[in-house]
Amino acid sequence: MKNIRQILGLAFMSLALTSMYGCELKTKKETTKPVLAQGFLPDTNDRPKSNTVKIALLLDTSNSMDGLINQAKSQLWDIVNKFTYAKCGNEQRPELQIALYQYGNDNLSSREGYIQQVLNFSGDLDEISEKLFSLTTNGGEEYCGEVIHTSLKQLNWGDNPDNLKMIFIAGNEPFTQGKLNYKDAVTNAKEKDIVVNTIFCGNYEQGINSDWKNGATLTGGEYIAIDHNRKVVHIDTPYDDVIIKLNSKLNQTYISYGALGTAKMEKQRTQDSNAYELEEAVAVKRAVSKSSRLYNNKNWDLVDALEDESFDIAMLEETELPKELKGKSKTEMEAYVQEKKSERSTIQNEIQELNAKREKFIAEQQKEGEKGELENAMLEAIKKQAAKKNYKWEE
Repeated sequence: MKNIRQILGLAFMSLALTSMYGCELKTKKETTKPVLAQGFLPDTNDRPKSNTVKIALLLDTSNSMDGLINQAKSQLWDIVNKFTYAKCGNEQRPELQIALYQYGNDNLSSREGYIQQVLNFSGDLDEISEKLFSLTTNGGEEYCGEVIHTSLKQLNWGDNPDNLKMIFIAGNEPFTQGKLNYKDAVTNAKEKDIVVNTIFCGNYEQGINSDWKNGATLTGGEYIAIDHNRKVVHIDTPYDDVIIKLNSKLNQTYISYGALGTAKMEKQRTQDSNAYELEEAVAVKRAVSKSSRLYNNKNWDLVDALEDESFDIAMLEETELPKELKGKSKTEMEAYVQEKKSERSTIQNEIQELNAKREKFIAEQQKEGEKGELENAMLEAIKKQAAKKNYKWEE
């Protein structure tokens, strides 16, 4: 379990969390459905998606994996930010859904094979961050074949052949442990058109000898060996403080509504704090992610909700409205939301412009080898597998 900047790199390169669109050559028509309260937006998790990237991260959370988990927390946003440049053959920008499993932790049920689904496929970046920060290490028994099999069985991978579907499993014990033969699990994955990528936390040859490479090769995936305890070097830039201040202003453009609103807005602030407590550079990367198309909160934010043609703000009950909109007419409410939308767009553009300068500064200051071999390896793996589904990467 190496630099999870890389694990997430792959995964998050696949990362883009809200709805997900894969790379179909032709755009499919969607029939709009009437929307009822709390969102008047069809549940994005219940209906099939076209143009969708689905990535399942299977992380070993046994005692020796603290470095891996910390990498995952800090590198999530690198993956998301890189994934914003992905493009389908039909010129659509694909979205991404991430699922998260932990395994090999003694705190988990032995009857379940020390495996737990932490998060079902989701495009909610705040939720993904929250679940990553909830992980702790302890134990244990690490059954790679079993956790792969469980993710195949529990998750709705869909049957669209154009969608990109990947598993990234990271660990440091033999791939052969457990009663379920890993070869059966990866064969099942291949039959479902799911690519298994393996990340061994340790010596490259040791990973080969313990079947981690074979676990990936059988599905056409990539085998990567990493030093999960290696500290990632973050480079401070003259633009960081400004971006963090803009992030605070960005939060003020969100207008919560419905039963989810207040709790989701609090979660947004909490994940900002989690990122900042890890390191200021991580908070900056998260702010950049929040300024991208991948950070969409239409289920609780009126600015994002009104982008959906099926959403009608007039359908909301008075109790579902924030205090600033109570007693307002539909015209007045929409005018207020449009004002916040304009503010948000301006702030997001400023963050993107500053980030371009920030990335240039980092590229000039970064020394050879500081970027992290895992991130580079995972990005290359993702691009290689995505190319087979007609994806390309344009910055």
